[in-house]
Amino acid sequence: MLTVGLHHVSIPVPPGALDAGRAFYGDVLGLTEIAPPAVLGPERVAWFNLGACELHLFLEQDANAVRSGRHLALVVNDQHALDLLEARVRAAGIEPEETDEIPNRPRWFIHDPFGNRVECTAILGPYA
Repeated sequence: MLTVGLHHVSIPVPPGALDAGRAFYGDVLGLTEIAPPAVLGPERVAWFNLGACELHLFLEQDANAVRSGRHLALVVNDQHALDLLEARVRAAGIEPEETDEIPNRPRWFIHDPFGNRVECTAILGPYA
């Protein structure tokens, strides 16, 4: 049987904005930055550990030419952890956006400094 899982999510950031990405994903959301392969270099990319996955920020001239529903979803352990994350986000001056409710999936959205949507959720049980 073939099993396919998520390895990483790559999102574009405009030139000169990697430090803002590091501050948002590292400082505000608390992700741990990991070293990218030397051939890519920390001046071109910023990579973060997402548990079993990774988040990759990369430079792109027209990083936000088209704003869409594209997003990455970050999951935390439980409702308490989601509440703690929301408090961190609000303390950073970011207002979470409410969205359609999904049973057993409390969630909200924010935007990173580059306009990318980030869903924050917890999985509390089955969708039904």
